[in-house]
Amino acid sequence: MGLFKKKTDVKTYDKKNLKPVIKASICNGEQVAGFKNIHTGKIEEVMLIKSPADLESFKVMYRIEEDIAKEY
Repeated sequence: MGLFKKKTDVKTYDKKNLKPVIKASICNGEQVAGFKNIHTGKIEEVMLIKSPADLESFKVMYRIEEDIAKEY
């Protein structure tokens, strides 16, 4: 019926100063999605990515349509 469908909140980010990235660990493979400040290089972590569904949820939450770069 769809009465109890989980609603995703749409959030925004500063597209001029921030770019979406995935910070990946070489050691254990842990991945964290967040935003990198293009001026300072500092990464603000937003959520842990455990599965492709988590990554898709992150992209929908922030309306990201392009591929997200990985940084190690």
